[in-house]
Amino acid sequence: MAIAITIEKQSSKLIKPSVQTLPTLSHYKLGFIDELALDHDVGVVLFFAANSNHNPNSFAQLEKSLGKILTRLYPLAGRYVEETHSVECKDQGVEFIHAKVNVKLQDFLVSEENVKFIDEFIPSKIGVARQQSDPLLATQVTTYICGGVAIGVNATHKIVDASTLCTFVSEWAVMNREENEIEFKGPGFNSSILFPGRGLSSMPCPIINIELLTKKKLSFSGSAISKMKAKGTTNSTNQWSKVQLVSAIIWKTFMGVDLAKHNLQRDSILVQAVNLRGKMASLIPKTSCGNLFGLCTTECTTLERAEELADRLSDSVKKTLTNYSKAHHDCEEGQAMVLNSIISMTNISEYTNVVFTTSWCKFPFYEADFGFGKPIWVAPSMTPVHQLAYMIDDAEGTGVEAYVCLEVKEVPYFEEALEQAIAFGA
Repeated sequence: MAIAITIEKQSSKLIKPSVQTLPTLSHYKLGFIDELALDHDVGVVLFFAANSNHNPNSFAQLEKSLGKILTRLYPLAGRYVEETHSVECKDQGVEFIHAKVNVKLQDFLVSEENVKFIDEFIPSKIGVARQQSDPLLATQVTTYICGGVAIGVNATHKIVDASTLCTFVSEWAVMNREENEIEFKGPGFNSSILFPGRGLSSMPCPIINIELLTKKKLSFSGSAISKMKAKGTTNSTNQWSKVQLVSAIIWKTFMGVDLAKHNLQRDSILVQAVNLRGKMASLIPKTSCGNLFGLCTTECTTLERAEELADRLSDSVKKTLTNYSKAHHDCEEGQAMVLNSIISMTNISEYTNVVFTTSWCKFPFYEADFGFGKPIWVAPSMTPVHQLAYMIDDAEGTGVEAYVCLEVKEVPYFEEALEQAIAFGA
């Protein structure tokens, strides 16, 4: 079903912390994982059905609750200073946009083209260079003609990863729903305390014309995943997670695309982000904010089936998590382990086919209730990186929705390779 969508911005303002940030907190130094993070944004949009408990024209409460949350997560309201690898925290504010869209939410959700419009509900255009005066976080509340609402949040990856984004959304939702002052029990931004900065530069990102890229949404229901697991693990001793299964399918598919383009099977590497919260020997609280991730790489030098790749991923992840579980973040071994996992990316040969995946599964985005019910769909924004896949739980929680970034000209190869990748046992 094709739909014509027009989103019109109604207003824009800066929301500042409701309580002034102390002068002693006016400069937030980045940790070394923050320093290495890509110069891109991380964003998400949550779609809510029309609800009698919510007046879509009343934004004062959302603005008020946003100001309260910024008091606790004050670096988000600051400005990034590249020269000093720090955030100037003088309560400059975050952007709050009100917009309207000319369609009904249900018509948008059933449209096969809705994935093309996701980024329109998230403020700031991905790929635009950030100026020092720009907010580090922006929000956009878009109302549908039926009363449905979309809440989009976009933040700089320099201080925000997916877990931090989810913590922010969750805390904002609770504050807005309860209206009263809610105690924020999390440690706040502590990545620079856990992994002190080293004056490092951002990891290099392959430069590609954004106009050449497109994105596809792949949906794997819980029942489909269960069937593929049963079919694929017949000759395997591993119990794959749904993320490992879907990652293997995506990896196999991109290997098929690479084979079609180059007419030879090149060595391939899958790079996965690993959330360090709760994974290391010394405690890193799950609500810690900032970039707190390492990387796990899995290599493949032969032509393998998707189920064999899933075994490789399972073994690789187990080994990585075991190593992290034995290392303390506050000792040199732990610091070096995390640092080396990221900078090792620079040693990958340019002739290697590299696929990137990041999983948002288990992050409770679908539990974010702002007072007008839980979201009926949650979708991430897409970082314009070739062969990057985001995975997130579906609305039921048992399936996976994967958002894949590829070149437009690769789509026919991708669709053909995908069919072969999911044909377990064939």
